[in-house]
Amino acid sequence: MPPETRYAKSGDIHIAYQVTGDGPIDLVYVPTWISHVEHLWEEPRVARFFERLASFARLILFDRRGSGLSDPAPAPALEEQMDDVLAVLDAVGSERAALFAQLEGGGMATMFAATHPERTGALVLFAAWARIVYDEGYEWANAPEARAQLVEELTTGWGTKERLPGLAPSVAEEPRFQEWFAKLQRLGASPGVARRMFEVVGSYDVRPVLPTIRVPTLVMNRADDPQIDPRHSRYLAEHIPDARYLELEGRDSLAVFEDGDAVVDEIEEFLTGDRHRREPDRVLATVLFTDIVGSTKRAAELGDRRWRELLHEHDSLVRRELERFRGRFVKSTGDGVLATFDGPARGIRCAGRVVECVRELGLELRAGLHTGESEVIGDDVGGLAVHIGARVSQAAGPGEVLVSSTVKDLVVGSGLEFDDRGTRELRGVPGEWRLFAVM
Repeated sequence: MPPETRYAKSGDIHIAYQVTGDGPIDLVYVPTWISHVEHLWEEPRVARFFERLASFARLILFDRRGSGLSDPAPAPALEEQMDDVLAVLDAVGSERAALFAQLEGGGMATMFAATHPERTGALVLFAAWARIVYDEGYEWANAPEARAQLVEELTTGWGTKERLPGLAPSVAEEPRFQEWFAKLQRLGASPGVARRMFEVVGSYDVRPVLPTIRVPTLVMNRADDPQIDPRHSRYLAEHIPDARYLELEGRDSLAVFEDGDAVVDEIEEFLTGDRHRREPDRVLATVLFTDIVGSTKRAAELGDRRWRELLHEHDSLVRRELERFRGRFVKSTGDGVLATFDGPARGIRCAGRVVECVRELGLELRAGLHTGESEVIGDDVGGLAVHIGARVSQAAGPGEVLVSSTVKDLVVGSGLEFDDRGTRELRGVPGEWRLFAVM
C-alpha cells in the first residue's frame, strides 16, 4: 500500500507529500513537473524503486506546486520551489536531507543545495541539466526554435503515450504502461499548465551556481539516452566541485526503468557507503505464459489503432479470468501475458478458459505452464522455472495449452486429462522435457 498523503503549507500553497521508510538518513525525491504521488505507486516498477530507496532511508516524496495533488499555481520561480522543499522538510521534522532529482527537477535541486547547504546532506542528479536551450559553450542543447517545436509537440500529444519513446524506450511498447503513463500526465497537469511549465523550464539557467555547491554530489546519465544528451550531466559533474560522474548503460531518461536497481545500488552506496542488494524471495509457483498466434501479421492487417484496441480487450479479458481463478498478473509481454498461480490445476483451467474467450475476439492463443521454484523480485518473477514456462508456451500450437510433466504429475486426481506430446529439447534449458497437451 502507498504511504498516506499529507499536506505542508508553503506560503499560501499546499504541497502534497508522503513519507515512507525509517532509515537513518532522509532522502527527498524531487519529481519532474508531471507528478502525482498516489498514481506513481500504481506502476509496480516505480513502487519497487521507491521501496528500495526506503529500505535504507526515510524517503520523502512530494508533488511540486501546480502539479498532481498540490495546489494549482502559476509556473513558479526556483526560489518558490525551494521554499516548498523547506516547507515539506519542516513538516516531516527533517533538519538535513539528501536530494535525488531527475530531468527538470535537477535545476531546483542544484539551487537548493547551493542556497541551503545546512539542510542538504548530499545531491544526486539523474539525466539533469544546467540549462536546456543552446548557448555559447553549451552547443549540445536544443536551439530555441527546436525547443519551441518540442514544447508544441509535447502539449499537442499531452495525455497520450507519444512522449514515451524518448523518455523510456525500454517500456514504451507495453500497453499497460502506456495507459499508466498517459494517465499520469492527465493527473499531473492540464495541457495548458504543462505548456507553461515547459516554457518556464526552458528559461532556467543554473550554471552560475554550480561552482558554489559544497555538498557531496553524484551525477548519473545513461550513455545512449536519445533525449537527454549525456553531455548535460558531464557538464554538471565538471562544474560542481568534487562531483562524481557515472555513465550507465542504456537509453532511458527515467531512472526507474531499464535496470532501476542499478541506479538504486549507486545511490545507496553513495549515501551510505555500502550497497545491500536484497536476495530475491523464492517460492513454488505455477507459471503461465500466453502468446497471440500470428500477432505481427494480424497487427499489419488491422492497423495500429484497431490493434491497440484489440490488445486492450485481450488484456481486460485475461485479467478477468486470472481474478476468477486466483491467478496473479505479473506483466504483459507485448502480445501475451505472464501470470502465476499457487495451484497448477487452477492455472491449467484458467489457461483453457482464456484460450476459449480470446477466440471470441478473433484471436488465437497458445499457452504453456510449468511449476517450479521462482524468484520473486518486487512484482516480477524470474529464474529457471519462468524460463521453462516461456519455452513450453513457445512449443504449443494455436489454441493449445501445453504443460510440462511436472505440472501433469502435480494434478493427478484433478479430473484433467492430457495427450502425451513426447519429449523435446527446450532452447536454453538443460536436458529433454516431456510435454503434454491439455485435452
